[in-house]
Parts: sequence; C-alpha cells; structure tokens
Amino acid sequence: MSRMTPTSRRLAALAGLLLALPPTLQAADIPPRPKVGLVLSGGGARGAAHVGVLEVLDRLHVPVDCVAGTSMGALVAGAWVAGVPPQTMREELGKANWNDMFQDNPDYVELNVRNKQIERRFLPGTESGVGTAGLIGAQGVVTGQKIKLFFNQIVRAQAGERDLGKLPLPLSMVATDIGTGERVVLRSGSLTQAMRASMAVPGLLLPLDLEGRRLVDGGIVDNLPIGEVRARCGAEVVIAVNVGSPLLRAEEVTGVLSLTAQMVAILTEQNVAQSLATLKEGDVYIKPDLSGITAADFDRSAEAADRGRAAAEALAPALARLAVPEAQYAAWRRRLEDHRPDVDRVDAIEVAGLNRVNPEALLRHVQQRVGEPLDTETLNRDLVRAYGDGYYQGVDYTLLTVHDKRVLRITPIEKPWGPDYLRFGLNFDSNVSQGSTYSLRAGYQKTWLNTLGAEALLEAEVGNVSAASLELYQPLESSQTWFVQANAGYRRERADVFQNDRRTAEYLVSRDTLELRLGLNLGLYGQASIGRRNGELRPRVDTGDASLSSFREPLDGWEATLDLDQLDQLHFPTSGWAARLAWFSSSDRGYTRLDADARLAWSYGDWVLGTRAAWTGSTRGTLPVWDSATLGGFLNLSAYASGQLRGDDLRYGQLRAERIVGRLPLGLRGDMRFGMAWERARLGLLYTETQRTGWLDSATAYLGGDTPIGAVYVGVGRSRDGASNAYLFIGTP
Repeated sequence: MSRMTPTSRRLAALAGLLLALPPTLQAADIPPRPKVGLVLSGGGARGAAHVGVLEVLDRLHVPVDCVAGTSMGALVAGAWVAGVPPQTMREELGKANWNDMFQDNPDYVELNVRNKQIERRFLPGTESGVGTAGLIGAQGVVTGQKIKLFFNQIVRAQAGERDLGKLPLPLSMVATDIGTGERVVLRSGSLTQAMRASMAVPGLLLPLDLEGRRLVDGGIVDNLPIGEVRARCGAEVVIAVNVGSPLLRAEEVTGVLSLTAQMVAILTEQNVAQSLATLKEGDVYIKPDLSGITAADFDRSAEAADRGRAAAEALAPALARLAVPEAQYAAWRRRLEDHRPDVDRVDAIEVAGLNRVNPEALLRHVQQRVGEPLDTETLNRDLVRAYGDGYYQGVDYTLLTVHDKRVLRITPIEKPWGPDYLRFGLNFDSNVSQGSTYSLRAGYQKTWLNTLGAEALLEAEVGNVSAASLELYQPLESSQTWFVQANAGYRRERADVFQNDRRTAEYLVSRDTLELRLGLNLGLYGQASIGRRNGELRPRVDTGDASLSSFREPLDGWEATLDLDQLDQLHFPTSGWAARLAWFSSSDRGYTRLDADARLAWSYGDWVLGTRAAWTGSTRGTLPVWDSATLGGFLNLSAYASGQLRGDDLRYGQLRAERIVGRLPLGLRGDMRFGMAWERARLGLLYTETQRTGWLDSATAYLGGDTPIGAVYVGVGRSRDGASNAYLFIGTP
C-alpha cells in the first residue's frame, strides 16, 4: 500500500468530516427550480405576439407550472396547454380567414332560399325580436358562430371536448360578468366555452350565457391576471406578457366608436397598471413592440408573432435562469401533448336543446353519416349553413362516449329574441332624369307557427311606393323540401312615360294580387314553383298626356318560376352564377309572357368580371303595356331612365369589369369598387320612345359596393345616340 501524502491526508480528513454531517448540510446543492406562472394578456389581433413568446420559451427549455390568460391571451393559453405547439398555432392563426370568421352567416351562396328572399327585402343588422317585453335586439354585432367552430378546430374538439379543469397544467381564464361587473375566473368546464367567454368584446361579440351569468371579455376587469397565477399554483416567478392596445390620442377620439373603444381601453389600462404594480424582483415582464398593429389587424398575425419572439429573445438571459435540462423539459413537454385519436367512426347523431325548431330542419344540412369517421371540415360548413337558417344564436357540437358508442351531439341554441322578428329596409334613389324617390319598408315575421316550420310575413312600405302584403309559407314535410305559399298584396308606384328623352307623363299604377303556389326547394341552389295568380291592375294619369292605357286590367293567370342563385354576394358578387325563368299565361287577355335572365361573375385578384344576358317576350299574343318588358336604370341600359323604354321582345347583354378599391372593416361584409360596364339591347314593338328602334347601347362608370345599409352606388351612363343619366342609390332595391 502506498503512503499518503500530507495533501492526501488533509483531503481525506475533510471528506470524513463532511460525511459525519447531517445529509442536508453535506453539499450546497443547486437550488430547486422556482414555481413559474405564465400570464398572457388580451389585445385582440396583437395577441398573436404570445405565440412568438412561447416559441422562445420552447427554445430555451423553460417549463411553467400554471397559466392564466385573458381574451386573446386565453385563446393562446388554452390551445398551448391543450397540446398545440406554438408553430402549429402560428400556422393556424395565419391561414384563418378572420374577416369571414367575424361574419356569422355563411356567404350569400350558402343561404337557403327563404333567407335570400329576406336579404333582398331588408337591411342586414336590423333584425329585432318582438315579444311581450317589446323589441329585443342582439347584444352584439357578432354572435360568434364561426369563432367558436375555429376554437373547436384549434384544440381538436373532434377528438372530444376538453375540460378546463382536467388539462395537464392548471389553466385560468378571466371573464367579466356584464350584469354585476364582477371578475369571473374560469378554472373548469368546457375549454372552448371558456375561450369564447373571455373573448366576448362588449358590443362586438354576443355575451356568453354560462351557469347563470352573462360573460364578456375579461380585459375590462383583469387584462393581465398576475394575481391569478400566484394564487393558483403559488408562482414564485411570473412571466407576464402584455400586448394590450395603447390609448388613443385625444385628437383621434372623433366619433362614437372611437369614444367607446377609448373608454374600454382606459378601464383596461387601469387594471393592467394595478397588476404591474405587483411584479417582484426576479419576475420577467415582456411587452412586445406592436406599434402600428391594431387589435383588428388579424391578417398581420405572423408579423405580431415575430415581434413577440423578438421581445422574448431580448430577455433571453432572464428567461434562461428558469430553464431546465433538455431531457427534463422534454418530459414536461410530453405532458402537454394531445395524444387523443380522432373519432374513427360516429355511432349516432342527435340534436339537443331545441324547443321550437324541428330537429329535422337542422339535420337536413348535416351530411355526416353514422358509421363513418367524423369529417370536421364538412361538419363545420354544415353547421354554419344551419345557422344561416336564422333560427339560432349559435350551433355547436360535442362528442360523447355513451355505452362505448361515439355520439355526435349537435347543440343549437335558439335565439332568445325569437321567434317573431321585426326588420326594416330603405330605398333612396336619385337620378338626373326622374329626380329623387324614397321609401321605407318594415316587415314583421312570425316563424315556427307549427312543427313543420310555417311562417307568416306582414310587410308594409311607405314613400314614393305604397305597398302592403301578407305572405304565408307552409312546408309540407319536416325536411322543408316541398311547400305551399299564399300571397295577398297591394302596391302603388309611379311609372314615367318618356318620348325623345323627355318625360311626357306620370302614371300611378296600382296592383291588387292574390297568389297561391306549390313550390320545391332545390337545396341551396334555388326554388321552383307553379301556381295561380288573380288580381287587378289600375293605371291612371297623374300628370301629363294620357298616351298609354288607363283602363283596369285583370292580372289573372297561371304562373311558374325557376329561380337559381349561386352568387356569393347579393348586390356586387365576386363569383358565381344565377339564372331565372318566369312564365305567365293569361287566358283572359290572350297572351303568355316568358322571362329569362342569366348572370355570371368571376374574379382575378382585385378584379371582378361579370356578364348578364336577358330576354323577355310573348310566346302567345302581344305583351300589354303594363306587363311589358322595360329597359332603363342602373346597369339595365344605364344611359336611360328607369322604365324609359317599354315594349315587346326584349334582348339585352352586358359586360362589366370592376376593381376592388376598398374593403369594409372587420365584422362587416362587402367591398367598394370602381367599375365600368358596356350594355347593348333592343326592343321589338315599342310603347314608349317609339323612335329608338334597332340596337341601343350604353357605357357606364360607377363607384359602389355592399355596405351595412345595403347597396350604395353613384354612377353615370351615356349612349351613342346622346341619352345620358347619372345615379345615386342607397338601400335595398
């Protein structure tokens, strides 16, 4: 055995001394990792910056022990804790059509025929419920139909609804009770419902009814819930990410909307300041530079995420202090991963929660089949179509396991302000040739009068047009494919008579009609019907020369229509087609009228091209004056006044090109366009403008688009024969 050196003997003695000490004093071990709480604030579209912060935490291997989020922060936090990696979130936010998501209704092409008819008559957004308490309106511009389905998609609800209280990490979401102003912290229950509640911006998104409370955006009371993570998991270190919008400058507060936004921002900033005052030494505060990105700039989510990443990278040294070894972080991260398989087949489909609406009326939209795997993309589309029927506040779904069977439960919520509705329309039309006209329209609609979905619509109009009508609509079976419809109406309107571009007379034309039709709904394509019409037409001269007939005329006869509409917008479509055929035969007057009209639109980037062709004529006899074909008016041979040309045997063609020059803000559908059109037409037998034989043409330039108050346009048209006109129109035709 070798002899120990003096140095060796001293080290051995020191080792023996250490071994003799209690285990807790044997070595200065690495301090245990502190509990870390992550806090993500609200901020609308600016909240995409949270994704960039999460990417940095992932790169540095920083685990957390609990998370709290508000509004957009709740969405990101919920998805992350539910197992969605930051990169996947970035991709989902980037490819989402946020402008469409803030439109509850499907595109016009996806609406059923009844709702298309309603949209043609009344302004969007004017619907109010009629009940014993008076008029009741929706408490938000958006009910959140598509937003909720997007939340489902993000957290893979197709594998089953996630419970907030059963996620791998403690997660809290903050909302506000709009009735009491109380701060409500959601720690259990449906994950996607909690997301929806926390993001319900007052006035924009409808409040969420949950367990007896009406919940809205939590940013009003606690936009940066630092105290929640300290209470929830005893967080010793807080990582707080603040993406809230700054206050507007005084000169920027110029209207009701900006004033409302500023008031909300003031409340938010006050509670954020209180939260920031609780930060301690060692906490990490991240405030990304999001200047120029507003709460509505969802199309800049990738840029916001990049800025969040840059802000977190700048604080990497402080964050790295909270990191753990790679193997330890990988084990922590595996806890968050969503390993649930998608549903391999649906064993049953049921509808829950309906009181008035027949479940079969909803199920006619659902193409999912029992025994097949769940197709979530198709299901989402079908539920939006069902929502478009107009009966629901929202249509959602959940997947349940009942006795080892996978049940797809569709959960519609009927409108609390239904089933009776009041709607309004307006029409302001001004042109150089005829001056200005206006009318106001109101409609009272009663729905679900019986289990098959019978409806009644009482409509009245005052102004330059006086009208009243009652329409009764009765489906004949639960799928609402076949129906009968009865209409009774009165209408009186002005009809101008022109000769040589001069208005020579003004007639008042009154019509009484009674119709009974049998119809067939052709899915979302359109409708066909056949029926009998009885009535009387009474023209009389109001001013000018009585050059046209002033005798009472019967309107009795058989009629049939085929109306197909696959355009994506009502007034200014960007794509799709529409076609209409109408046939009327009067045995008393010995004539038959046939109308054919076809339209087509397609787009290339910001350009929209369109065409239209029409023919009206008599297949038997000659069309009478007051049931003749007419030309004139905007994009109906625009150089001429509305109804300036009357006659038999109309042929018409149109080509137009439009450039989209502006789009409406988030939450509103439509755009503004500059357009030019070329039109060509002729009439056979002429009753007015009898010198204008042969082919006529018109070139038109206009600015217009779809808006919340209907179609709006200003334009000018001119023909080669010297006729010209200028237009201003606002409202519904």
